[in-house]
Amino acid sequence: MEMRSFSDYLRSVDDAAFLNLFNARPDLITPVPSDIASLAVRACSAPSLARAIDSLNQWQFQVLEAAASINEPFTEKEVVALTEKEAKAALSHLVMIGLIYPSDDGMRLPTQLREVIGAEPAGLGPASMAKLKLSELKDAPADAQKVLERLMWGPPRGSVGDIKNPGPGVAWLLEKKFLVPLDQRTVILTREVAIQLRGGKIHKERFVNQPKLSGNKRDERQVNLAAIANVSTVLRWVEELLNFWADEPADALRAGGLGVRDLKVVSAHLGVDESCTAFIAELAYLASLVSIDGDERILPSSKFDIWLMQSPADRWQMLASQWLITSRVSGLVGRVDAKNVAALGPELDRVNAARVRALTLDLLRENPGIAPEWNSFKELLLWRAPVRRNSSLQEELAEWTLREAEWLGITGQGAISKFGLEFLNGDDLNSINEDLPKTVDHILIQSDNTAIAPGPLEHEISQALAMMAEIESRGGATVYRFTEATIRRALDHGKTGDEIKTFLAKRSKTPMPQPLEYLIADVAKKHGKLRVGNTSSFIRCEDTALISQIMNDKKLELLSLRRIAPEVVICDMDATDAMRVLREAGYLPAGESANGMILTGPKSNRSVAKPRPPRIIGEIETPTPEVISAAIRVLRTGEKSTHRQSKLRQVASEALGQLPRTTANETMEILNQFIIDEKTLSIGYADNNGGVTHRIIDPIRISAGALIARDHATGEVQSFRIPRITGVAPL
Repeated sequence: MEMRSFSDYLRSVDDAAFLNLFNARPDLITPVPSDIASLAVRACSAPSLARAIDSLNQWQFQVLEAAASINEPFTEKEVVALTEKEAKAALSHLVMIGLIYPSDDGMRLPTQLREVIGAEPAGLGPASMAKLKLSELKDAPADAQKVLERLMWGPPRGSVGDIKNPGPGVAWLLEKKFLVPLDQRTVILTREVAIQLRGGKIHKERFVNQPKLSGNKRDERQVNLAAIANVSTVLRWVEELLNFWADEPADALRAGGLGVRDLKVVSAHLGVDESCTAFIAELAYLASLVSIDGDERILPSSKFDIWLMQSPADRWQMLASQWLITSRVSGLVGRVDAKNVAALGPELDRVNAARVRALTLDLLRENPGIAPEWNSFKELLLWRAPVRRNSSLQEELAEWTLREAEWLGITGQGAISKFGLEFLNGDDLNSINEDLPKTVDHILIQSDNTAIAPGPLEHEISQALAMMAEIESRGGATVYRFTEATIRRALDHGKTGDEIKTFLAKRSKTPMPQPLEYLIADVAKKHGKLRVGNTSSFIRCEDTALISQIMNDKKLELLSLRRIAPEVVICDMDATDAMRVLREAGYLPAGESANGMILTGPKSNRSVAKPRPPRIIGEIETPTPEVISAAIRVLRTGEKSTHRQSKLRQVASEALGQLPRTTANETMEILNQFIIDEKTLSIGYADNNGGVTHRIIDPIRISAGALIARDHATGEVQSFRIPRITGVAPL
């Protein structure tokens, strides 16, 4: 078969070659093109070529640059001469993924590839249009030598004051055609001259071999212990964050996302820095565990309750899998040059994030037991991905990936863990359930109003204790502190003072100290004495002295209180806001319903809005072998159909000669007769653009001003409008 184009080359390859091509470039079959010609057009498009170039390592890209610097057609020998003998393997790979293809007279590049690479590959200028005597370069004057040394390795362009009076060195080079003027002030070094000056090679240094990753060797057991601790911690972080937002919802910014003030509040609550808090919030957002309701409040979604009931392995996998494929980058939050970027906001998408993240984890997987040294890792990353889109962020994306993988427990002490390997390989993650520390069902209450949990608490106990106390420190053991505010929170959730004391006495291995008992009793006595309800709101208290105290309290002036009865005060604020202000001023109000009942009870504050996880600007996933095989079958079938249609049209055109011409009456008479006889007809048919083509048809019937017939070219029954039929003729 004669090969004159990329389409011809694709028609000549077998199914195994298509399998390799589609594995390397899955975008070519997403969706599956109708035939080989359509496939060739897509493969030669700039976006598809850019994706394919992104997959090359540094050596493969250098070989591609060398091929792009040679006039087509070129040979393998020419490319090897300009690079190294190892270029043969790289060329085979480039042919396999369709960035170079063989033709009858040599190798060629797909159209647009040079435009995607750039006008000056490897810092080389255009080929010379004149015949050059490169041997004269040895005799170049000193001024010319300086110009050549400056332009030799690129960029090949240089500026001159005036092309008519450029100076002796530039003038000599222009005279010998070694430099070419582009305009009145710019000259460019020709490609042949630069290659000659470079010693016949395209690149100063050829990066044939992958750099070796260096770092600290880690013990596998210690890595896994550190990783499982990180897994436990990240699950606790997400749970604590969402429980906190259930009690104190954050307000979403008008432009979307979490405000700086709310981010700092949550960071203080979790006891981590803001970058880690942004990461945790993003994990919850990606997994649809949070939602923004109609009042622009950020609240846990109902899916959070389902997530809490799952096993630790399932909970962790939900978070990690969304993180792996997302195009969102939480590391952008808090950057100096990204002041307007907010966690959960719309500005965090970066098109290359998922690919850099996957590559970073692949490098860790290829080097188990090593915590990489950053400079060495960066060098290896650059070799594996020299020309990524959005490459200005590539190093930072990799650095953030290493940090976030450690937070998640994919790595431990900087090295890939067994949980990370199982996750990346798609294996069962039951080892997480087995290796997590066993839960405990007791606490140790201390004399300073604190309690120590000597391990991870059972879920129900943890939830109840989190309601009654604040976490003061975290680690292998968690320290909780009881305060007036935390006891009040438990009372707001429907607990009584006696129930709180009973719970603590039952769960504590140490006796409850007297100061804590007094604290609980004192807060329980005061709680609910002052009540707030909605008018806009009212404040009611049977203790008139307390009402008088409130009316005279300057800290409550913003409430604009007005006393309407000895025991009742009203204000313009909503009841929720009024209670918040009173609590900040040191009072202990409780909510009251319209019929005077105190509003306490377990609170499960969830968003009524459906969670809307962020979009993912992802790369196309590698299809399964079954999908690729089906795509190849569709292509082959489509190619046969296209070839058959073209051949039938050509045969019809040659056999029938001129288009048939008949009057409207003759057309109808012949059509009706051939429908009865069930014979084949040739017709002339006008398309939407006014062009007329031959069609060979089997007429079936006439309906609603159209002829229903089977078209021989497609084998399908089609409708032909009778006014567009220019003529009919029997075959």
